[in-house]
Amino acid sequence: MNNASTHYDVIVIGAGSVGTPTALSLAKAGLKVLVLDALPSAGQGSNKHAIGGIRATHSDPAKIRLCLRSIEIFSTWKEIYGDDIEWHKGGYVFVAYREQEERTLKELLRKQQSYGLNISWLDANDLVKLIPYLNREGLIGGTYSPDDGSASPLLSIHAFYKHARQYGAEFHFNEPVMEMIVRGGKIQGVKTTKGTYNAKVVVNAAGAWAKSLGNLVGLTIPVQPDSHEAAITEPVQRLFDPMVVDIRPAKGSANFYFYQHKTGQILFCITPSPNIWGFDTRETSSFLPMVSKRIVEVMPSLQHIRVRRTWRGLYPMTPDGFPIVGWSKEVEGFLLAVGMCGQGYMLGPGLGELLTRMVIQSPLPQDDEILSILSPYREFAGQEKLK
Repeated sequence: MNNASTHYDVIVIGAGSVGTPTALSLAKAGLKVLVLDALPSAGQGSNKHAIGGIRATHSDPAKIRLCLRSIEIFSTWKEIYGDDIEWHKGGYVFVAYREQEERTLKELLRKQQSYGLNISWLDANDLVKLIPYLNREGLIGGTYSPDDGSASPLLSIHAFYKHARQYGAEFHFNEPVMEMIVRGGKIQGVKTTKGTYNAKVVVNAAGAWAKSLGNLVGLTIPVQPDSHEAAITEPVQRLFDPMVVDIRPAKGSANFYFYQHKTGQILFCITPSPNIWGFDTRETSSFLPMVSKRIVEVMPSLQHIRVRRTWRGLYPMTPDGFPIVGWSKEVEGFLLAVGMCGQGYMLGPGLGELLTRMVIQSPLPQDDEILSILSPYREFAGQEKLK
């Protein structure tokens, strides 16, 4: 018979951008929480590959509301908990150098403002006043959301982990899940390489590995990893504040984005086109020439800044670009929080609170709409506009 220490209210699988803040929220609510991860410490999966952008500038109310709450948590973290997670309220700018992008951004702007976002259209003159180093040639304008920002994924995940433990959450690392215990269609617990743990609720927050975890209970979860590459420069004096996003497609990339971190380094990334499916995270020789050319076209003054390193991480993608969040109908007690499509870092804190409300059955009025949009049983049609 298992002793009392193997019994938990909730088992969270995955100590990453979603699982760790979820553990904190659950533990704060008074629940006994166990977090299991196959890797050596918190944030060693996709979290450590994130570049740190945090925005509520999305095209649907589900992600907007979750990220607005996440921004509240990130922006007040130091004040409330005392940890410096390098939060910087720099905002986001989506630039338009062609009429196609101008139309897209202005159409989205009306929807975003209707959801209560603090976002506006700036013409070329005002945009250059905001970001003086932007290339003025061909610039039409862009959207600006001043309340968005950035922080350090590594410092954030450590802060979530530290305080989750202080509230009583247990973390077991180097302990992959081998079996899900299901009886009568209900979750009973999990078996790992090191033991058996009982709980009536198991949260799948396994990121790029969510599909294989679903297979353990006979579910096919439509999440597959897409490899994205990023880079960081040497630190330099403050040149600009907002994250700059250019949604123009080009050979090898659907879009690209870059920003200057609070500590001075410039981080940048592309969305590859076509997708690079699979778990390969080796750097490539093609990324840096491709993305450097695009960045220098938008901000020529960056051309002489030295790049320190590049890396690749995994975006857990869904067919429509939206996360999958909700209870399994097939296996009672199996809660999905997967398919963040590269936005787990910005969604994680707000999503962790939503998952906690689901577990303790204490919903907020807006939760039904969020869960309807992100339902595992929705039709996976269309595409999210600002992936």
